[in-house]
Amino acid sequence: MATLPEDFERRFGYRPWLAESFVDRNRHFGTSYRAANWIRVGRTKGRGRQDRFCKAAETVKDIYIYPLEKEFRGRMGLAEDAGLGPLGVADGVEAGSWAEKEFGGAPVGDARLSRRLVEIAAAKAEKPGRAFTVVAGGDWAAAKGYYRLIDKLEESAVTMSNILLPHRERTVRRMKGQRTVLCIQDGTDLDYSSLAECEGLGVIGTNQTGAQSRGLHLHSTLAMAPDGIPLGVLRAQCIAPQLKSPQEDRPTFAIPIEEKETFCWIEALRDTMELAAEMPHTRLIDVCDREADFFELFDEQRRSRCVDLLIRAKHDRTITTDPFKLFEGVRQEPVQTQVRLQIPRQSARPKRSKQKARAKRAERTAELSVRYMRVQLRPPRYYKDREPIEIWVLHALEENPPPETEAIEWFLLTTVDI
Repeated sequence: MATLPEDFERRFGYRPWLAESFVDRNRHFGTSYRAANWIRVGRTKGRGRQDRFCKAAETVKDIYIYPLEKEFRGRMGLAEDAGLGPLGVADGVEAGSWAEKEFGGAPVGDARLSRRLVEIAAAKAEKPGRAFTVVAGGDWAAAKGYYRLIDKLEESAVTMSNILLPHRERTVRRMKGQRTVLCIQDGTDLDYSSLAECEGLGVIGTNQTGAQSRGLHLHSTLAMAPDGIPLGVLRAQCIAPQLKSPQEDRPTFAIPIEEKETFCWIEALRDTMELAAEMPHTRLIDVCDREADFFELFDEQRRSRCVDLLIRAKHDRTITTDPFKLFEGVRQEPVQTQVRLQIPRQSARPKRSKQKARAKRAERTAELSVRYMRVQLRPPRYYKDREPIEIWVLHALEENPPPETEAIEWFLLTTVDI
Protein backbone atom coordinates (compact mmCIF):
# COMPACT_ATOMS: atom_id res chain seq x y z
CA MET A 1 0.00 0.00 0.00
CA ALA A 2 2.95 2.34 0.57
CA THR A 3 3.71 2.67 -3.15
CA LEU A 4 0.10 2.66 -4.35
CA PRO A 5 -0.41 6.48 -4.44
CA GLU A 6 2.70 7.08 -6.56
CA ASP A 7 2.07 4.09 -8.84
CA PHE A 8 -1.55 5.12 -9.35
CA GLU A 9 -0.62 8.74 -10.09
CA ARG A 10 2.03 7.65 -12.57
CA ARG A 11 -0.48 5.45 -14.40
CA PHE A 12 -3.65 7.53 -14.27
CA GLY A 13 -2.45 11.08 -13.69
CA TYR A 14 -3.96 11.77 -10.27
CA ARG A 15 -3.20 10.70 -6.71
CA PRO A 16 -5.80 8.80 -4.60
CA TRP A 17 -6.44 9.71 -0.97
CA LEU A 18 -8.31 6.55 0.05
CA ALA A 19 -8.39 2.92 -1.04
CA GLU A 20 -11.61 0.92 -0.85
CA SER A 21 -12.16 -2.82 -0.75
CA PHE A 22 -14.77 -5.32 0.43
CA VAL A 23 -15.04 -8.70 2.13
CA ASP A 24 -17.73 -11.26 1.32
CA ARG A 25 -19.22 -12.05 4.75
CA ASN A 26 -20.30 -15.52 3.64
CA ARG A 27 -16.69 -16.55 3.12
CA HIS A 28 -14.38 -14.33 5.19
CA PHE A 29 -14.29 -12.22 8.36
CA GLY A 30 -11.92 -9.44 7.30
CA THR A 31 -9.37 -10.39 9.97
CA SER A 32 -6.39 -9.70 7.69
CA TYR A 33 -7.83 -6.35 6.64
CA ARG A 34 -8.28 -5.22 10.24
CA ALA A 35 -4.83 -6.47 11.18
CA ALA A 36 -3.43 -4.32 8.35
CA ASN A 37 -5.25 -1.22 9.73
CA TRP A 38 -8.05 -1.11 7.18
CA ILE A 39 -11.16 0.55 8.61
CA ARG A 40 -14.56 -1.12 8.35
CA VAL A 41 -17.08 1.61 7.49
CA GLY A 42 -20.26 -0.38 6.85
CA ARG A 43 -21.81 -3.16 4.84
CA THR A 44 -23.84 -3.57 1.68
CA LYS A 45 -27.44 -4.74 1.57
CA GLY A 46 -26.79 -7.46 -0.99
CA ARG A 47 -28.37 -5.56 -3.86
CA GLY A 48 -25.46 -5.55 -6.31
CA ARG A 49 -25.39 -3.09 -9.23
CA GLN A 50 -28.49 -4.16 -11.19
CA ASP A 51 -31.08 -4.65 -8.45
CA ARG A 52 -33.91 -2.52 -9.84
CA PHE A 53 -36.54 -4.57 -8.02
CA CYS A 54 -34.86 -4.49 -4.57
CA LYS A 55 -34.53 -8.27 -4.28
CA ALA A 56 -31.16 -8.09 -2.49
CA ALA A 57 -30.18 -11.44 -4.00
CA GLU A 58 -26.41 -10.91 -3.81
CA THR A 59 -24.19 -11.70 -0.83
CA VAL A 60 -23.69 -9.06 1.86
CA LYS A 61 -20.22 -7.50 1.88
CA ASP A 62 -18.31 -5.50 4.48
CA ILE A 63 -16.79 -2.28 3.11
CA TYR A 64 -13.27 -1.28 4.19
CA ILE A 65 -11.22 1.85 3.50
CA TYR A 66 -7.52 2.52 3.93
CA PRO A 67 -6.26 6.14 4.29
CA LEU A 68 -3.45 6.79 1.81
CA GLU A 69 -3.28 10.48 2.71
CA LYS A 70 -3.24 11.52 6.38
CA GLU A 71 -5.02 14.80 5.61
CA PHE A 72 -7.71 13.21 3.45
CA ARG A 73 -10.52 14.70 5.56
CA GLY A 74 -9.33 18.26 4.99
CA ARG A 75 -8.73 17.67 1.30
CA MET A 76 -12.24 16.23 0.89
CA GLY A 77 -13.89 19.02 2.89
CA LEU A 78 -14.96 16.67 5.69
CA ALA A 79 -15.28 17.52 9.36
CA GLU A 80 -12.48 16.50 11.68
CA ASP A 81 -12.69 12.98 13.04
CA ALA A 82 -14.37 13.32 16.42
CA GLY A 83 -13.43 9.76 17.29
CA LEU A 84 -15.50 7.15 19.06
CA GLY A 85 -13.49 6.80 22.24
CA PRO A 86 -14.55 5.16 25.50
CA LEU A 87 -17.70 6.38 27.23
CA GLY A 88 -18.48 6.12 30.93
CA VAL A 89 -21.41 3.92 31.95
CA ALA A 90 -23.33 6.88 33.38
CA ASP A 91 -22.38 9.41 30.69
CA GLY A 92 -25.44 10.89 28.99
CA VAL A 93 -28.12 9.03 30.93
CA GLU A 94 -29.60 12.13 32.54
CA ALA A 95 -33.39 12.01 32.66
CA GLY A 96 -33.91 14.96 30.35
CA SER A 97 -31.53 14.08 27.53
CA TRP A 98 -30.84 10.35 27.44
CA ALA A 99 -33.33 9.60 24.64
CA GLU A 100 -31.79 12.23 22.37
CA LYS A 101 -28.30 10.83 22.94
CA GLU A 102 -29.30 7.18 22.55
CA PHE A 103 -31.67 7.54 19.57
CA GLY A 104 -31.06 10.99 18.10
CA GLY A 105 -29.95 11.00 14.49
CA ALA A 106 -31.17 7.47 13.77
CA PRO A 107 -31.20 6.97 9.95
CA VAL A 108 -34.95 6.34 9.71
CA GLY A 109 -35.61 8.43 6.61
CA ASP A 110 -35.63 12.08 7.62
CA ALA A 111 -35.02 14.38 10.59
CA ARG A 112 -38.72 14.60 11.40
CA LEU A 113 -39.01 10.85 11.91
CA SER A 114 -35.79 10.84 13.92
CA ARG A 115 -37.20 13.48 16.29
CA ARG A 116 -40.42 11.49 16.62
CA LEU A 117 -38.43 8.39 17.51
CA VAL A 118 -36.68 10.29 20.32
CA GLU A 119 -40.03 11.53 21.67
CA ILE A 120 -41.50 8.02 21.56
CA ALA A 121 -38.48 6.49 23.35
CA ALA A 122 -38.64 9.11 26.11
CA ALA A 123 -42.38 8.61 26.58
CA LYS A 124 -42.19 4.79 26.56
CA ALA A 125 -39.45 4.87 29.21
CA GLU A 126 -41.87 6.60 31.57
CA LYS A 127 -44.34 3.70 31.33
CA PRO A 128 -42.48 0.62 30.05
CA GLY A 129 -44.64 -2.30 29.04
CA ARG A 130 -47.75 -0.21 28.49
CA ALA A 131 -49.53 0.32 25.18
CA PHE A 132 -48.60 3.61 23.55
CA THR A 133 -52.20 4.78 23.70
CA VAL A 134 -51.80 4.66 27.49
CA VAL A 135 -48.33 6.21 27.33
CA ALA A 136 -49.65 9.09 25.23
CA GLY A 137 -52.17 9.91 27.95
CA GLY A 138 -54.94 10.94 25.59
CA ASP A 139 -52.68 12.83 23.18
CA TRP A 140 -54.10 11.33 19.99
CA ALA A 141 -51.73 13.32 17.78
CA ALA A 142 -48.79 11.65 19.55
CA ALA A 143 -50.44 8.24 19.28
CA LYS A 144 -51.13 8.76 15.58
CA GLY A 145 -47.50 9.81 15.03
CA TYR A 146 -46.33 6.66 16.78
CA TYR A 147 -48.35 4.38 14.52
CA ARG A 148 -47.31 6.33 11.43
CA LEU A 149 -43.68 5.74 12.39
CA ILE A 150 -43.94 1.98 12.80
CA ASP A 151 -46.49 1.29 10.06
CA LYS A 152 -44.05 1.60 7.17
CA LEU A 153 -43.47 -0.42 4.04
CA GLU A 154 -40.97 -3.24 4.29
CA GLU A 155 -38.38 -1.40 2.18
CA SER A 156 -38.53 1.80 4.27
CA ALA A 157 -35.62 3.04 6.37
CA VAL A 158 -37.57 2.46 9.60
CA THR A 159 -35.97 -0.85 10.57
CA MET A 160 -34.94 -2.35 13.87
CA SER A 161 -31.24 -1.99 13.03
CA ASN A 162 -31.60 1.66 11.98
CA ILE A 163 -33.58 2.51 15.11
CA LEU A 164 -30.88 0.91 17.26
CA LEU A 165 -27.90 2.36 15.38
CA PRO A 166 -27.20 5.45 17.58
CA HIS A 167 -27.75 3.39 20.73
CA ARG A 168 -25.45 0.66 19.39
CA GLU A 169 -22.69 3.21 18.72
CA ARG A 170 -22.90 4.52 22.29
CA THR A 171 -23.05 0.95 23.61
CA VAL A 172 -19.80 0.17 21.78
CA ARG A 173 -18.19 3.25 23.35
CA ARG A 174 -19.32 2.14 26.81
CA MET A 175 -17.83 -1.29 26.10
CA LYS A 176 -14.49 0.32 25.23
CA GLY A 177 -14.34 1.72 28.76
CA GLN A 178 -14.47 -1.78 30.31
CA ARG A 179 -11.74 -4.38 30.72
CA THR A 180 -14.23 -7.24 30.28
CA VAL A 181 -17.70 -7.23 28.72
CA LEU A 182 -20.27 -10.02 28.71
CA CYS A 183 -22.19 -10.12 25.42
CA ILE A 184 -25.30 -12.05 26.42
CA GLN A 185 -27.30 -13.65 23.63
CA ASP A 186 -30.85 -14.82 24.18
CA GLY A 187 -34.08 -15.32 22.32
CA THR A 188 -37.74 -14.80 23.16
CA ASP A 189 -40.98 -15.46 21.34
CA LEU A 190 -43.41 -12.62 20.68
CA ASP A 191 -46.92 -14.07 20.54
CA TYR A 192 -49.27 -12.24 18.17
CA SER A 193 -51.82 -15.04 17.78
CA SER A 194 -54.64 -12.63 18.61
CA LEU A 195 -53.81 -10.46 15.56
CA ALA A 196 -55.66 -12.52 12.98
CA GLU A 197 -55.10 -10.04 10.12
CA CYS A 198 -51.38 -9.50 10.75
CA GLU A 199 -49.14 -10.63 7.87
CA GLY A 200 -45.58 -11.91 7.98
CA LEU A 201 -45.85 -13.89 11.22
CA GLY A 202 -44.29 -17.30 11.78
CA VAL A 203 -45.12 -20.32 13.92
CA ILE A 204 -43.59 -20.00 17.38
CA GLY A 205 -45.21 -23.04 18.96
CA THR A 206 -47.99 -25.60 19.03
CA ASN A 207 -50.04 -26.84 21.97
CA GLN A 208 -51.11 -30.39 22.80
CA THR A 209 -54.08 -30.14 20.44
CA GLY A 210 -51.88 -29.07 17.52
CA ALA A 211 -53.11 -25.46 17.52
CA GLN A 212 -50.39 -23.09 16.36
CA SER A 213 -49.19 -19.95 18.11
CA ARG A 214 -48.21 -17.27 15.61
CA GLY A 215 -45.69 -14.53 16.15
CA LEU A 216 -42.02 -13.62 15.81
CA HIS A 217 -38.82 -14.84 17.41
CA LEU A 218 -36.62 -12.04 18.74
CA HIS A 219 -32.91 -12.79 19.14
CA SER A 220 -30.83 -10.10 20.81
CA THR A 221 -27.41 -9.41 22.31
CA LEU A 222 -27.13 -7.41 25.54
CA ALA A 223 -23.73 -6.01 26.53
CA MET A 224 -23.15 -6.09 30.27
CA ALA A 225 -20.30 -5.29 32.64
CA PRO A 226 -19.14 -8.18 34.90
CA ASP A 227 -20.81 -6.50 37.90
CA GLY A 228 -24.20 -6.72 36.18
CA ILE A 229 -24.50 -3.14 34.92
CA PRO A 230 -26.11 -3.14 31.44
CA LEU A 231 -24.17 -1.26 28.77
CA GLY A 232 -26.75 -1.51 25.98
CA VAL A 233 -28.33 -3.64 23.28
CA LEU A 234 -25.82 -4.50 20.56
CA ARG A 235 -28.09 -6.31 18.20
CA ALA A 236 -31.72 -7.35 17.78
CA GLN A 237 -33.12 -9.52 15.02
CA CYS A 238 -36.68 -10.74 14.43
CA ILE A 239 -37.41 -13.85 12.40
CA ALA A 240 -40.67 -15.55 11.47
CA PRO A 241 -40.09 -19.28 12.10
CA GLN A 242 -41.71 -21.64 9.62
CA LEU A 243 -42.71 -25.26 10.06
CA LYS A 244 -40.73 -27.83 8.15
CA SER A 245 -42.19 -28.27 4.69
CA PRO A 246 -43.75 -31.68 3.96
CA GLN A 247 -41.64 -31.71 0.79
CA GLU A 248 -38.42 -31.30 2.80
CA ASP A 249 -36.85 -34.76 2.79
CA ARG A 250 -33.31 -33.82 3.77
CA PRO A 251 -32.13 -35.17 7.14
CA THR A 252 -31.34 -32.46 9.68
CA PHE A 253 -27.58 -32.86 9.36
CA ALA A 254 -27.78 -32.32 5.58
CA ILE A 255 -29.46 -28.92 5.91
CA PRO A 256 -26.88 -26.07 5.77
CA ILE A 257 -26.54 -24.24 9.07
CA GLU A 258 -27.47 -21.01 7.29
CA GLU A 259 -30.97 -22.41 6.72
CA LYS A 260 -31.54 -23.36 10.36
CA GLU A 261 -33.03 -21.17 13.09
CA THR A 262 -29.89 -21.72 15.17
CA PHE A 263 -27.88 -19.70 12.65
CA CYS A 264 -28.93 -16.54 14.53
CA TRP A 265 -26.49 -17.52 17.31
CA ILE A 266 -23.64 -17.63 14.79
CA GLU A 267 -24.65 -14.31 13.22
CA ALA A 268 -24.63 -12.64 16.63
CA LEU A 269 -21.22 -14.16 17.45
CA ARG A 270 -19.82 -12.89 14.15
CA ASP A 271 -21.13 -9.43 14.98
CA THR A 272 -19.35 -9.52 18.35
CA MET A 273 -16.16 -10.71 16.64
CA GLU A 274 -16.26 -7.69 14.33
CA LEU A 275 -16.57 -5.38 17.32
CA ALA A 276 -13.58 -7.03 19.02
CA ALA A 277 -11.26 -5.44 16.45
CA GLU A 278 -12.45 -1.99 17.58
CA MET A 279 -11.58 -2.58 21.24
CA PRO A 280 -8.28 -4.50 21.53
CA HIS A 281 -8.01 -3.67 25.25
CA THR A 282 -11.45 -5.09 26.13
CA ARG A 283 -12.08 -8.79 26.58
CA LEU A 284 -15.40 -9.90 25.08
CA ILE A 285 -17.16 -13.04 26.31
CA ASP A 286 -20.21 -14.31 24.44
CA VAL A 287 -22.67 -15.80 26.95
CA CYS A 288 -25.40 -18.14 25.68
CA ASP A 289 -27.99 -20.53 27.07
CA ARG A 290 -28.46 -24.20 26.19
CA GLU A 291 -29.88 -23.54 22.72
CA ALA A 292 -26.38 -22.47 21.67
CA ASP A 293 -24.79 -25.81 22.53
CA PHE A 294 -24.15 -26.95 18.96
CA PHE A 295 -20.88 -27.82 17.24
CA GLU A 296 -21.01 -25.17 14.51
CA LEU A 297 -20.92 -22.33 17.06
CA PHE A 298 -17.77 -23.65 18.73
CA ASP A 299 -16.25 -24.24 15.30
CA GLU A 300 -17.05 -20.64 14.35
CA GLN A 301 -15.39 -19.27 17.47
CA ARG A 302 -12.08 -21.06 17.00
CA ARG A 303 -11.60 -19.54 13.54
CA SER A 304 -10.78 -16.22 15.14
CA ARG A 305 -10.63 -16.68 18.94
CA CYS A 306 -10.97 -12.91 19.43
CA VAL A 307 -14.15 -13.54 21.48
CA ASP A 308 -14.52 -16.17 24.21
CA LEU A 309 -17.58 -18.36 24.73
CA LEU A 310 -19.48 -19.26 27.89
CA ILE A 311 -22.38 -21.63 27.18
CA ARG A 312 -24.63 -23.67 29.44
CA ALA A 313 -24.26 -27.24 28.20
CA LYS A 314 -27.28 -29.12 26.87
CA HIS A 315 -25.78 -32.26 25.32
CA ASP A 316 -23.93 -34.98 27.22
CA ARG A 317 -21.30 -35.33 24.53
CA THR A 318 -18.64 -37.91 23.83
CA ILE A 319 -15.16 -36.70 24.77
CA THR A 320 -11.84 -37.99 23.47
CA THR A 321 -9.78 -38.47 26.63
CA ASP A 322 -12.11 -40.09 29.15
CA PRO A 323 -14.05 -43.37 29.45
CA PHE A 324 -17.07 -41.34 30.57
CA LYS A 325 -19.21 -38.93 28.65
CA LEU A 326 -18.95 -35.20 29.31
CA PHE A 327 -21.25 -34.86 32.33
CA GLU A 328 -20.11 -37.92 34.24
CA GLY A 329 -16.48 -37.18 33.40
CA VAL A 330 -16.49 -33.80 35.13
CA ARG A 331 -18.57 -35.18 38.03
CA GLN A 332 -15.64 -37.52 38.76
CA GLU A 333 -13.21 -34.60 39.16
CA PRO A 334 -12.27 -33.40 42.67
CA VAL A 335 -13.97 -30.31 44.08
CA GLN A 336 -11.81 -27.26 43.37
CA THR A 337 -13.73 -24.60 45.29
CA GLN A 338 -17.03 -23.71 46.94
CA VAL A 339 -19.10 -20.67 46.00
CA ARG A 340 -22.22 -19.13 47.52
CA LEU A 341 -24.87 -17.97 45.11
CA GLN A 342 -28.13 -16.15 45.66
CA ILE A 343 -30.90 -18.12 43.93
CA PRO A 344 -33.95 -15.95 43.09
CA ARG A 345 -37.51 -17.10 43.65
CA GLN A 346 -39.22 -18.80 40.75
CA SER A 347 -42.90 -19.14 39.96
CA ALA A 348 -44.37 -22.45 38.88
CA ARG A 349 -44.85 -22.84 35.13
CA PRO A 350 -46.90 -25.41 33.21
CA LYS A 351 -45.43 -27.26 30.25
CA ARG A 352 -45.39 -25.26 27.04
CA SER A 353 -44.61 -26.24 23.47
CA LYS A 354 -40.88 -25.50 23.75
CA GLN A 355 -40.48 -25.38 27.54
CA LYS A 356 -40.62 -27.99 30.27
CA ALA A 357 -42.84 -27.56 33.29
CA ARG A 358 -41.07 -26.18 36.35
CA ALA A 359 -41.87 -26.22 40.04
CA LYS A 360 -42.20 -23.24 42.33
CA ARG A 361 -38.93 -22.26 44.02
CA ALA A 362 -38.34 -20.02 47.02
CA GLU A 363 -35.45 -17.56 47.19
CA ARG A 364 -32.40 -18.98 48.96
CA THR A 365 -28.63 -18.91 49.21
CA ALA A 366 -27.08 -22.03 47.69
CA GLU A 367 -23.58 -23.36 48.35
CA LEU A 368 -22.19 -24.89 45.17
CA SER A 369 -19.27 -27.27 44.78
CA VAL A 370 -17.27 -26.44 41.65
CA ARG A 371 -15.36 -28.96 39.55
CA TYR A 372 -13.78 -28.46 36.15
CA MET A 373 -11.63 -30.15 33.55
CA ARG A 374 -10.27 -29.50 30.07
CA VAL A 375 -11.76 -31.74 27.39
CA GLN A 376 -11.90 -32.29 23.66
CA LEU A 377 -15.39 -32.48 22.21
CA ARG A 378 -15.62 -34.81 19.26
CA PRO A 379 -17.28 -33.42 16.13
CA PRO A 380 -20.57 -34.98 14.97
CA ARG A 381 -20.31 -37.91 12.58
CA TYR A 382 -21.27 -35.71 9.64
CA TYR A 383 -18.25 -33.46 10.33
CA LYS A 384 -15.59 -36.15 10.15
CA ASP A 385 -13.15 -33.70 8.57
CA ARG A 386 -13.30 -31.28 11.54
CA GLU A 387 -10.89 -31.33 14.46
CA PRO A 388 -12.19 -31.86 18.02
CA ILE A 389 -13.05 -28.74 20.02
CA GLU A 390 -10.73 -28.03 22.96
CA ILE A 391 -12.72 -26.46 25.76
CA TRP A 392 -13.18 -26.29 29.52
CA VAL A 393 -16.24 -27.83 31.17
CA LEU A 394 -17.26 -26.52 34.60
CA HIS A 395 -19.66 -28.33 36.92
CA ALA A 396 -21.49 -26.50 39.73
CA LEU A 397 -23.54 -28.68 42.10
CA GLU A 398 -25.58 -27.89 45.21
CA GLU A 399 -24.57 -30.85 47.40
CA ASN A 400 -27.08 -30.21 50.20
CA PRO A 401 -30.27 -28.61 48.87
CA PRO A 402 -33.19 -27.83 51.21
CA PRO A 403 -35.67 -30.70 51.74
CA GLU A 404 -38.04 -31.34 48.83
CA THR A 405 -36.08 -28.90 46.67
CA GLU A 406 -34.36 -29.84 43.43
CA ALA A 407 -30.61 -29.31 43.67
CA ILE A 408 -28.93 -26.72 41.49
CA GLU A 409 -26.68 -28.45 38.93
CA TRP A 410 -25.09 -26.63 36.02
CA PHE A 411 -22.67 -27.70 33.32
CA LEU A 412 -20.91 -24.82 31.60
CA LEU A 413 -18.67 -24.91 28.52
CA THR A 414 -16.14 -22.13 28.09
CA THR A 415 -13.09 -21.16 26.06
CA VAL A 416 -11.89 -19.00 28.97
CA ASP A 417 -8.89 -20.61 30.64
CA ILE A 418 -9.68 -21.74 34.19
